[in-house]
Amino acid sequence: MGQTFIEKLVSRNISAPVQAGDIVTVQVDRVMIHDIFIPFVAEKFEEMGFSKLWNPDRVVLIYDHLVPASQQDDVRHFKIGDAFAKKYGMTHVHRSDGICHQLMTEAGYVKPGDVVFGTDSHTTTYGCVGAFSSGIGYTEMASILGTGTMWIKVPETIQVNIEGTLPENVTSKDIILTLIGDLGADGATYKALEFTGSAVEEMTVASRMTMSNMAVEAGAKCALFTPDEKTAEYCQIKLTEQETSLKGDGDAVYYKTINYRAEDFVPVMACPSQVDHIKPVAQLAGIQIDQVFIGSCTNGRLEDLEAAAKILEGKTISPFVKLIVTPASRKVFMEATRAGILETLAAAGAIITHPGCGLCCGRTGGILSDGERVVATNNRNFLGRMGTSKVEIYLASPISAALAALHGEITSPPQG
Repeated sequence: MGQTFIEKLVSRNISAPVQAGDIVTVQVDRVMIHDIFIPFVAEKFEEMGFSKLWNPDRVVLIYDHLVPASQQDDVRHFKIGDAFAKKYGMTHVHRSDGICHQLMTEAGYVKPGDVVFGTDSHTTTYGCVGAFSSGIGYTEMASILGTGTMWIKVPETIQVNIEGTLPENVTSKDIILTLIGDLGADGATYKALEFTGSAVEEMTVASRMTMSNMAVEAGAKCALFTPDEKTAEYCQIKLTEQETSLKGDGDAVYYKTINYRAEDFVPVMACPSQVDHIKPVAQLAGIQIDQVFIGSCTNGRLEDLEAAAKILEGKTISPFVKLIVTPASRKVFMEATRAGILETLAAAGAIITHPGCGLCCGRTGGILSDGERVVATNNRNFLGRMGTSKVEIYLASPISAALAALHGEITSPPQG
């Protein structure tokens, strides 16, 4: 019997064959802790009686959610994080270099075939390069820091096959929102999503990141893309046969397979206040908006900012609309600066912020108040996510978001 992608990856990690449903202990290749959770991880680590990290070189601490500090208590997180890193010899500490999920692949911490855990639900992002990555709590993280191991149940797999060519102005954000709408917010609970097909092969790594990032919004444990030459270029590695063979076998057993024609996708949005409440943008056209946010670990990469800049080049955003742009990392910020993308966005009226998670997680940089409506490129539109519980959040692609900023209302992208 053949194996799915995740069954192959876990089998290689533990050097024994596995199948969906097996409970196994994996060897962890890398972990990520961000600033919100570091005080709790540190406390639990020492409470468990550990006196050293299993491997300091494999631990990454990233300050991204609370920078710059917006509350006095935020500083406590920084002090505890710095003290913990110094005490246990951690060298991979990023202070405002960017959003954790962007940095983990961008900085080369995650490679194809790796097993990675992070103290954030969107750790599923690293499946874009063919890694098994998933979010965990601070107790589990403390245990990994001391032992280098973690138990998992091997997930069943939903295969998502997308063949064909995407229409004009349809992006991977529209695909993953459509899939979440079809599955429901709990339709992939503790499942692996395995993306295949010619349309997937044509995607950039950045576009794949958007999809693996949002897979958790359907409850997925992980979301996986077979490593290819684009992966190799992005990760700056040479792929081995072991890595390129990380794909489902023809006779693998899947929980189910979902087939899409790329040509059938249209621009969509997730409507307030559920991420699986999906409607075509054309049906929402004309809804007035107060703010637009382009950024986050979902859509703050160079290609996202470039897509928005093409919409806004030589134009000015609608009066009384606030457009906030947050590059996903310092590297993306600098690349967008050199390419003139940020200049184009600023000339159109955008507010450009430092890289970070602030607005997406409701901390700093543009939270909204009662009765306001925002079109955003991030990954969640729950009540209270970006301000008060009376804020309406529409999730969209950078193209749809930029058009909303330009016109002051939701506007359907032109279709070729």
